[in-house]
Amino acid sequence: MDVVSSAPVEVEPTITPDEIIHLSKPWVTIVWNDPVNLMSYVTYVFQKYFGYDVAKAEKLMMEVHEDGRSVVSAGTREEMERDVQAMHEYGLWATMEKQE
Repeated sequence: MDVVSSAPVEVEPTITPDEIIHLSKPWVTIVWNDPVNLMSYVTYVFQKYFGYDVAKAEKLMMEVHEDGRSVVSAGTREEMERDVQAMHEYGLWATMEKQE
């Protein structure tokens, strides 16, 4: 004789790694292109403040230069407020926004 249970069963929700990253880092810092700062200076700032290696810093700087903007960091609202303030202190134009 087969026994059938009518008790509820808990099922783990399926969350992809991309969703976890998106949920844990809902804010981004964007650095915008400006006619004032040299590309070498922007690269230097990304290395100095964020600790990026030369290749990553140059890649982000080229996005700023060619696309007019680059997302340079992601994290909590408080972290992005700190990053935007730091970029302003270095003389770069930066804003933050919530990821969709």
